[in-house]
Amino acid sequence: MQNGGMLIGAFSLNPRRGDVAGNLAAAEAGLREASAAGCRLVVLPEMWTTSFADFSEPAKTAALFAESERALERVSELSKELDLVIAGTAPAMNGAALPFNRLTIFARGERVLEYDKVHLFTPTAEELSFAAGTKAPLCIDSERTGLPPMSGATCYDLRFGETFKPAIRSGAKLLVIPAQWPTPRQSHWGALLSGCAVENQCFVVGCNRTGTELVGRRKMELVFPGNSMVVDPSGKVLVEGQGDTGLIVADVDFDEVDRIRTRVPVKKDRRDDLYADW
Repeated sequence: MQNGGMLIGAFSLNPRRGDVAGNLAAAEAGLREASAAGCRLVVLPEMWTTSFADFSEPAKTAALFAESERALERVSELSKELDLVIAGTAPAMNGAALPFNRLTIFARGERVLEYDKVHLFTPTAEELSFAAGTKAPLCIDSERTGLPPMSGATCYDLRFGETFKPAIRSGAKLLVIPAQWPTPRQSHWGALLSGCAVENQCFVVGCNRTGTELVGRRKMELVFPGNSMVVDPSGKVLVEGQGDTGLIVADVDFDEVDRIRTRVPVKKDRRDDLYADW
């Protein structure tokens, strides 16, 4: 490991619709592998507990949500047992007709961030199955995770740069992006992850799933490339998954964020006095 370095990564898996037990078993195996390799952070894919299961039948949905919640509790326990910071999204009840697609970050046995996906992907009719969040993801300070200040968002949010600005203004040096980003647009995924890293002068970890899925009420069949990535603040892809279920790991030096932000002082040079009127 380089001086000042830290191992961070993503675990791509093929989450099966409604198979919470199987998805948890796969995730736990990956988390234990990451811990054995010395990782401090692992990102899981979007909707890793249930994938985009059918949430339209109340009785089945209640049971599925309860099982998913138990899986999240298990991951919370693992974050403490394995000394890992773990991120991923799962369905979350909100007391209304539709659930949220909720990003949760776990550290030291606690849920240190919960963020509900704001931008829902209308081509697959995601808005018919989920409620949209309304709040920006917060920046988590180092005391809660043992990592540099961090935040994150979910899949389609990556196309909307404003999502990350509050956390970056608060000092975030790391963003995590769980996703189910399909093969036809995989070039967009790579470009947007690199662009996000450059724009925000931070490290970005994107975790993309593998496999094939029928997504949304329109039952659109999508194939997923499993091309998870770790990108540095200059936009360089440090490591990329090649389509298989498994772990990718990068050795990163978070001091590089400070060096880049000093050389190119984007935050200082912003014109917030103009942007609101524009």
